[in-house]
Amino acid sequence: MSDVALWLSLSVGVALSGWAWIRSSKRFQAAHAPARAIDEPAAAQQHASAPVVTPPALACLLPRELQALVWRRESDVDPAKLDALLAAIKGIPRPPKSLQRLLAPDFAARAGAAELSELVMAEPLIAAKVLAAVNAPAYGLQRPVAGVAQAVSLLGMTTVRSVCLRYMLGAAFKPRLAASQRVFDTIWCASAIASEMRSHLNKALKLPDPGGAATQVMLGFVGQLAAASLMPTEQLENWLALDRVARTEKEQALMHLNAIEIGGLLLGAWALPQDLISDVCDSGRLLITAAPHTAPERAPRLALNYLCAGLGERLAQGQLTQLSDHNPTQDLGADTHHLRSLLGLPALSGLTVALQAPALQRALEPMLKHLPTAMAEKSAENLWRRPTRDAPLQH
Repeated sequence: MSDVALWLSLSVGVALSGWAWIRSSKRFQAAHAPARAIDEPAAAQQHASAPVVTPPALACLLPRELQALVWRRESDVDPAKLDALLAAIKGIPRPPKSLQRLLAPDFAARAGAAELSELVMAEPLIAAKVLAAVNAPAYGLQRPVAGVAQAVSLLGMTTVRSVCLRYMLGAAFKPRLAASQRVFDTIWCASAIASEMRSHLNKALKLPDPGGAATQVMLGFVGQLAAASLMPTEQLENWLALDRVARTEKEQALMHLNAIEIGGLLLGAWALPQDLISDVCDSGRLLITAAPHTAPERAPRLALNYLCAGLGERLAQGQLTQLSDHNPTQDLGADTHHLRSLLGLPALSGLTVALQAPALQRALEPMLKHLPTAMAEKSAENLWRRPTRDAPLQH
């Protein structure tokens, strides 16, 4: 063998040995290991409390509004400011004790019309409001009902349970001034539309527990109601008409935390089940949570909660007039950016058809005929920012 050939042979051998050593090193293995599922229990638990960190490659695809948004949690607030906020939250009246029983997992799973009737009739003022509500034109009954059990037979357990929940929560939220009443009425209207929509979609998509899903959506509006109770009255209507990103920024500027986080603190102060609070808050956090950070077993539930809450708001404010031609995958607002990446889940494959189904339109039609008109007029001033497409990061 010539000297040149021998030299080349030795060089190749050294190079191959070096490459084998690099591949065996821990640093190489860590960098090139197959990606682990993000939904492992430990990872899911970590993501429930840790802020979302968007990879640089994905950040370039975020709308500008989301790039600029800094979502604050309780731990991000100065202790003195947090104490002041917690003191203000404690000033919100507690709902009746029957709320805890209504939301207890065993009651939700097993209670029937008789048990619900017994629970509501123990609170005479709430019972009167519930019966007045189900007899109102918004629910389109052909004849008046005289009791909760009769209302359940005509409207269904989920709908009546949501009405009961609304009026139990209503004991905690009352506008300070008459000028605030329109805003509170609009939020309540949005919550009723959203919870009814959520229940129908659950059934249409054959997902479990429509009653629990509707409850989570209703409780998702607690933070908005709390924010409306704490915010200066003169800013309420402009605040409510903003899109979710701008509204979050305004809430944090005025109260240090946004409505989702404030709602979580309030539900915790009411000693509601922690699993329920987590689902409610994580649904709202889909505004800033990338799909890989959402555990697959929870993703369809959280996505539907977020979608229905947003559509309920837009319908209640007159920013959307019907669902018969609405396709959520083509809703390109910044506040639906992360939601859209979840709409392709197999469990949600029939979502657009279910949203446009005549049965859902019939269920919502009576509610949509009795909207608070002032907020619908306000929305016409183009206060809802909805970009036509996602804007990439400009370098």
